[in-house]
Amino acid sequence: MHVDGEPKELSLTRKRILLVIFCLAQFVDRVNNTSLLSALPTLGKSMGMTPSQSTWVISAFQLTFASFLLISGRISDVYNPKTAFIGGVSSICVISICCGFVDGKIPFIICRALCGIACAMTIPSALTLIVNMFPDPLQQARAIGVFGGCGAVAGVCGLLIGAIFVEWTSYHWVFWFVAIVAAPLALAGVFLIPPQIAETTDSLKPTAAKWKSLDLVGVSILTIALVLFIFAVTSGSTESWASAMVLAPLIISILMMIAFFYWETLIPVEKAAIPPRTWFYNNFFVLVVVGLLPYFWWTAMLMIFTIMWQDIFHWSVLSSAVRMMPICVMGFAMSCTGSLSRIFSPKWIILTGLSLCMVATMLLAFHGGKPEDYWPYVFPAFALGSSGAMLIFAHGSIAIFQAVPPSMAGTVGAIFNSALQFGSAIGIAIMTSIETSVEATHGGSQEYAGRAAAFWFLAGIIVLQLISISVYYDRSTDHKPKHEHSEHALAHLSTDSKGKHEDDSIVAVEVCTSPQLEA
Repeated sequence: MHVDGEPKELSLTRKRILLVIFCLAQFVDRVNNTSLLSALPTLGKSMGMTPSQSTWVISAFQLTFASFLLISGRISDVYNPKTAFIGGVSSICVISICCGFVDGKIPFIICRALCGIACAMTIPSALTLIVNMFPDPLQQARAIGVFGGCGAVAGVCGLLIGAIFVEWTSYHWVFWFVAIVAAPLALAGVFLIPPQIAETTDSLKPTAAKWKSLDLVGVSILTIALVLFIFAVTSGSTESWASAMVLAPLIISILMMIAFFYWETLIPVEKAAIPPRTWFYNNFFVLVVVGLLPYFWWTAMLMIFTIMWQDIFHWSVLSSAVRMMPICVMGFAMSCTGSLSRIFSPKWIILTGLSLCMVATMLLAFHGGKPEDYWPYVFPAFALGSSGAMLIFAHGSIAIFQAVPPSMAGTVGAIFNSALQFGSAIGIAIMTSIETSVEATHGGSQEYAGRAAAFWFLAGIIVLQLISISVYYDRSTDHKPKHEHSEHALAHLSTDSKGKHEDDSIVAVEVCTSPQLEA
């Protein structure tokens, strides 16, 4: 990975090609989920699914994807992120082919859950490779921004792709399309990802030491807790929140999460899946909290309006997908703003994004629920809200990687992406419950009151986010990513005092505080 202490430099062309590969993997992950929103009605009828069973086509993927991100991040940090990335993309290809041929609802939902695990392997490993490939903070910020932008674009493109296949061929081609894209990506990864960006501090350890560093006990406890928690909140949207099916897994998951954090305090820091000190890195916790919003906002728009336009307005699948394009266009446009974090504090950029989301959500709350309201209300809301969500996502990602050492890139990427998925799964479950309960007393789904109430709930979440960033975001480390080199130098300076001259100490201090290391 290093020659004479300096990282090997790849050519700019090679870096751009690799970034495209990683972005396409993000694209595949999102298309894998959102494309089924268009195909769900047809798929449900074909397999004889009830409405509650149909929701698990989406929920099974989200449940495993969010739950297995942490163990994927640990594997990327401890083992080789290149192997994790290629293995994940290859698995997506194989499982997607199987999904296209499966006709039974139970085997199909199992395949969807397995696909979520495969997709979870790609995101933390891709982020680790991006951070290693772009050590310069400015280039890294731009790369992470573009990577995130592909996720936003894929969200709406997946809806459009699903609509095209459902309209002109069959829903089976939604899965085969994913396989067609994933296969060459896996092959390209094998030949084009160089070993020097796939090496991490832990990946150089002996195999036995790697195995011990995984913290299998802690990761297993947390993974099971997350599966149960997401299962509970997802079931709450279709079952009674007071039912045993919701309360039992919810209570058990909370107890297991408490047990996980207690376990992490009992084992050595270097072996912990999420060392307790991680939460005390500057701005880390508040940025994870803010990470709950972007996918929540995007998914809420896709689900609420797709269903309303098709079931109530009787617009075609393709027509509904085209009307979602402002989300795609503005999301990608804002993904190119990564360099702004070198001019302005991410705090102000994130606050701007939250403000845009607030304006957009208020527009939708006052929306009259009529087809003619698309241009005065929905179109500007989609454009403003998607811009805001992307600013939050891109600059939240940039800021959180500035807060921690590069050796934790995979784990940090997993935690942040888990927050994105949790926000989406939990938020949509609560909004669906609010919408359903209000509709029960206000004239049913034909009326807009239930959707308006759900948007008011979303507006309340945004207000809490605005307060948290305004009060708790610390700007003292803006534009100064912390690198493990400086931490090692400080540790060496504090412990190695024998046989050293005073001049050597001065040199060590100069090395660990130099602009080159900070950059």
